[in-house]
Amino acid sequence: MLNLLHLDRLKEGRVLLAFSGGVDSSALFHLLIDNHIAFDIAHVNYHTRDTSDAEEQSAKALAAHHGLTCYTHSCRLGETNFEHRAREERYTFFDYLMKKHRYTYLLTAHQLNDRLEWLMMQLCRGSGLPEILGIRSHDRRDEIEILRPLLEWDRESIEGYLRERRISHHIDESNADERYTRNFFRHRYSAPMMRDYRDAIRRSFRYLEEDNQSLIEAMEFNPSEELFYAKNPSNIRSLVYGIDTFFKNRGYLLSQHDKEGLKKGGEHIIGRHTVVSIEREYTFIAPYEQNVVMDKGFREECRGLKIASKLRGYLYGAPEAMSIIRRLKGAPTPLRSD
Repeated sequence: MLNLLHLDRLKEGRVLLAFSGGVDSSALFHLLIDNHIAFDIAHVNYHTRDTSDAEEQSAKALAAHHGLTCYTHSCRLGETNFEHRAREERYTFFDYLMKKHRYTYLLTAHQLNDRLEWLMMQLCRGSGLPEILGIRSHDRRDEIEILRPLLEWDRESIEGYLRERRISHHIDESNADERYTRNFFRHRYSAPMMRDYRDAIRRSFRYLEEDNQSLIEAMEFNPSEELFYAKNPSNIRSLVYGIDTFFKNRGYLLSQHDKEGLKKGGEHIIGRHTVVSIEREYTFIAPYEQNVVMDKGFREECRGLKIASKLRGYLYGAPEAMSIIRRLKGAPTPLRSD
């Protein structure tokens, strides 16, 4: 039986487990107990199935039985773009809990089959290495630090653990519905491959993650009012990936056209509402504000500092953000006229 990944981190930090009550999160719950990890759980009830309320009550009862706290959130999202909206809803909930209760890590129960399914879907979308490895064992989403301790466990091993321990769990009937893209890849391709090549697939993901760490440099965007800025990495691939991740974490997916345009540098309007300005040293992201009447002195200062024209409308009404621009460009703060 495989060990949990990042066990040392789990023992030193405060841990919150995203818990659905399904196969994977139920196994992770009991493996954390087995390894004497202190943790609490967070459960989201989308009310999508007749059993949703019963699953919420089971989560509360399981936590109480082990002396843990169970946080719950209830929402009804409708069917339109459900998966995306559900993801945003639960991560907003998790972010709130992480900050309020000062948890160090959020745990999700993604496992090796999930990773292979994701890789296959990304290959069919023409993605590169960072996108293919979208599910990582140690990751960040905005200010949330995420660990995935089950990422080297395959589904068969997880189900075997549950059977051996006689651990009850819920089954999501929608997992059998091949109208969902992930289920289609799961049943047609990834499940047979995992049965025949499990150990080799596990090793390949280890190598790919190591390669990705050496090739892709992180971009850390810092906020000032509604301006975000980051020092540029040394290669274009890391730059585009960093900007793409910034937007993805805020619920907006860049098109392939957007990504190709970003490779050229300069200024770009994303989704008609956000300006991205890529300069030699820094990238700036801010709301796109049009038809702003600016005074002559401000316009001349922007020209002197070579600030992108589409960024100026926002900066005119954001003095704190403008002061950041001045500092990064090594410009003195103008004297006040009063």
